Amino acid sequence: FEDSHSPTWEATIDGQINLIDAIRGTITFTNPNGKFYKLNEETATLMVRPRGWHLEEKHVLVDGNPMSASLFDFGIFFFHNVRTLLEKGTGPYFYLPKLESHLEARLWNDAFVMAQETLGIPNGTIRATVLIENILATFEMDEILWELKDHSSGLNCGRWDYIFSAIRKFRNYPDFIFPNRAQVTMTTHMMHSYSLLTIHTCHRRGIHAMGGMAAQIPIKSDPTANEVALGKVRADKEREAKDGHDGTWVAHPGLVQIAKEQFDKFMPTPNQIDRKLEDLNISAADLLTVPQGDITMDGIRINIDVGIQYMAAWLDGNGCVPIYNLMEDAATAEISRTQLWQWVNNDNARLEDGRSIDATLYREVAPQVLDDIKARVGEDNFNGGQYKLAAQLFEELITKKEFTDFLTLKAYEYLN
Repeated sequence: FEDSHSPTWEATIDGQINLIDAIRGTITFTNPNGKFYKLNEETATLMVRPRGWHLEEKHVLVDGNPMSASLFDFGIFFFHNVRTLLEKGTGPYFYLPKLESHLEARLWNDAFVMAQETLGIPNGTIRATVLIENILATFEMDEILWELKDHSSGLNCGRWDYIFSAIRKFRNYPDFIFPNRAQVTMTTHMMHSYSLLTIHTCHRRGIHAMGGMAAQIPIKSDPTANEVALGKVRADKEREAKDGHDGTWVAHPGLVQIAKEQFDKFMPTPNQIDRKLEDLNISAADLLTVPQGDITMDGIRINIDVGIQYMAAWLDGNGCVPIYNLMEDAATAEISRTQLWQWVNNDNARLEDGRSIDATLYREVAPQVLDDIKARVGEDNFNGGQYKLAAQLFEELITKKEFTDFLTLKAYEYLN
């Protein structure tokens, strides 16, 4: 229900219905070409990711006010499914996104305790993995785990939101200017330090440390480009396994085998919790070392392009969008948006040729990018989609001096 979800009311309720059907083994789907899908006899463990604490569910009011989207997603799922899950020998398992502090973890724990008590379910039945995808949360990982107490099952690196949060939190610091998005990889000192510290923190407490998501998707139409993409996934998963992660994510089912091969090769045991990384010494300076690189016109164009395309799809009800052979969700679109805002609103942000970046430059480039999008998708698709509204909202978010914390907060006003 989170960054890959455009939370229209219909889509949100359909998602809950799909979970009910999946848990009971009755979910099926037939695509427009007539291909029929059903669950295998043996399925992966289901984990549900509710929306973050910053989001509201405007279709449900409590005392006249929109209720927390986090509690709505969690509560509806838990109430309708917990007993069936327990009967099947599993349980209610969650991924908790966007946490910024131990206090937000405490709030989740309070909700878990209350829900279990209300339904007469033993305390600790709920288990939750926290996505460490906010730069402030990195400084409170021990405290977050402690606050979740009996419900804690591990931490997960959420690399894309982490980059977004770093830019967002330090956006006004002239020495914290990030280069082109493509240059901010997990091998940079800042990102690798965060990954290693997550492993160290988890393994010291005997719990799993999961790696981040590889955003590549298979490119069936271009074997050469496909092999390059698969090579990036292999290298990413090899690094994670060698570092000590206990598992990982991919953006597409077609990449599961590649990730599994690397982990089977470098992690022959079920996990690596025994690898404590006891000699690791990560400081605040390590976590705040800004990646070095350039800001280019191509970097500006791709951020505008991806941002507008993603927002147009999101406004149309699709929150998970393949763009330029990467699976984009709200987190990756946020990187594009926050980078552009930072570059436009900070005098220290300069193109590689020394030119300054301002709202005038943005308003010069954005229409060109929008014309390119129109040419690619076709006039009928362009006019029938939400591209013009997306471009309008994107420009507003980037050129106004007051920063908007999340683009989805503004865009949510336009969803049914």
